[in-house]
Amino acid sequence: MFDRLKILIDMDKLKNKTVMVIGLGGVGGHAFESLVRSGIENIAIIDNDIIEITNLNRQVLAYQNTVGKYKVDVAKALALNINPNINIKTYKLFLDESNIDEVFSNKIDFVIDAVDTINAKKSIIKKCLKENIPLISIMGTGNKMHPEQLEITDIRNTSYDPIAKILRKMVKEEKIVQKIPVIFSKEKPLINKKVGSNAFVPATAGLIATSYVINKFLEEEHE
Repeated sequence: MFDRLKILIDMDKLKNKTVMVIGLGGVGGHAFESLVRSGIENIAIIDNDIIEITNLNRQVLAYQNTVGKYKVDVAKALALNINPNINIKTYKLFLDESNIDEVFSNKIDFVIDAVDTINAKKSIIKKCLKENIPLISIMGTGNKMHPEQLEITDIRNTSYDPIAKILRKMVKEEKIVQKIPVIFSKEKPLINKKVGSNAFVPATAGLIATSYVINKFLEEEHE
């Protein structure tokens, strides 16, 4: 099933890697699916949300027949339908300080942080830094229309993003010296009373996250 991918990479280099995806919305869902299609066979997914009708415009797990179902359950079924050999560990919970140690107790080689809750994001970042677990954290994609303006950088180099602004303050106040790679958009968000989202900016951010993780794994093997 991975014949075309094997032309590009040695699949054995990814076989024993474990990736955790936290948040399965517009960004995390696409990251998750593309990890499965990239040959990652050990994945942990965390989300407590149920798919809603409003998710249909942008989330890869959202269909008429999945509305009302838990995202982690739909994600697991999708992954097994792509690759029956995949090992999926699901956590149907909202990640916070009370359960983060339990969630991170198993082997994790990389974390994709696709949550949109500030406190959860802070906890994930600090936990990964403490445990020396590689991380890519995705900033806001709402009210933005240009996926080509997404880029990967250190949190300290971000702008035009309210989530990133709060995290930069955390880094400064807590005197964090390690680099924190993030995906953020240089685009100034549209000014709306409500946060709107489309099919292409969140999806692109998710795919960039997978690309970052896969290429980091391959770089490790060449070192």
